[in-house]
Amino acid sequence: MTAFSVAAFYRFLPLEDLPELRRSLTEACALLGLRGTILIAPEGVNGTMAGSPEAIEGLVGELDRRFGLPREEIKFSSAETWPFQRLKIRIRPEIITMRASEADPSHRVGTYVEAGDWNALVEDPEVLLLDTRNRYETKVGGFAGALDPAIDSFTEFKAFVEEKLDPSVHKKVAMFCTGGIRCEKASSFMLAKGFESVFHLKGGILKYLEDVPAENSRWEGECYVFDGRVAVGHGLAQTDWTACFACGAPLSDAERASPAFEPGVSCPACVDRTDEAKKAALRERHRQLTSG
Repeated sequence: MTAFSVAAFYRFLPLEDLPELRRSLTEACALLGLRGTILIAPEGVNGTMAGSPEAIEGLVGELDRRFGLPREEIKFSSAETWPFQRLKIRIRPEIITMRASEADPSHRVGTYVEAGDWNALVEDPEVLLLDTRNRYETKVGGFAGALDPAIDSFTEFKAFVEEKLDPSVHKKVAMFCTGGIRCEKASSFMLAKGFESVFHLKGGILKYLEDVPAENSRWEGECYVFDGRVAVGHGLAQTDWTACFACGAPLSDAERASPAFEPGVSCPACVDRTDEAKKAALRERHRQLTSG
């Protein structure tokens, strides 16, 4: 049976007195017995939290009361075990780091596209289908035919747009990300750079996988998520992807079968990036964790 409910959410809105907000949010979430991460910044709130179904219902009420964030804008899923180890509420300069002053979602964003309308949009041959996620996410899955920017962090998306895309050529762009938040900033940035028609998937991949039946889906593979589940599939069911303890890279069955994979120590992505002393320390830590 499913033990935990998971809620992913964000909203761009002006926030003030962040230290007091952090204090009161921490108190409220702790009383509900929640675990996960919430980021707050002058531009808004962004988080993913897990707890009992009753606790998540309490969180929904808190989000509506504090941020005017309605239930229909929250993405719900489940987990068999705790996907987070503890509760963290942090103050940040941005709730999604881009470092682009011209990207202001509170002023202007692209056109939202509901999950049920997404397939029809991206089947238009004039539309450029654009992934805004990092390369460790895109390796787990993506939409068929999407352009992968091959970036290691979202801040690199700005250079990718300026160097690889052209507003006079790419007149219709449809972008997507995990939960929708990156597309808010990415679409705002592209509109500021002169792109005419920018669309983005409302609720992100998570909403698409929740609402669109597998038989009608254009999604291939799974969707990387930023918690202990590592990845989810259609219906937001947890999959068999795991993560490397040493570097955090998502690992498939094939990668776990590689000679470069050693549980708790290394994987094909990082085996050559750590020396023997580091590997020995990781090996000892893994031994202690698994022997007790």
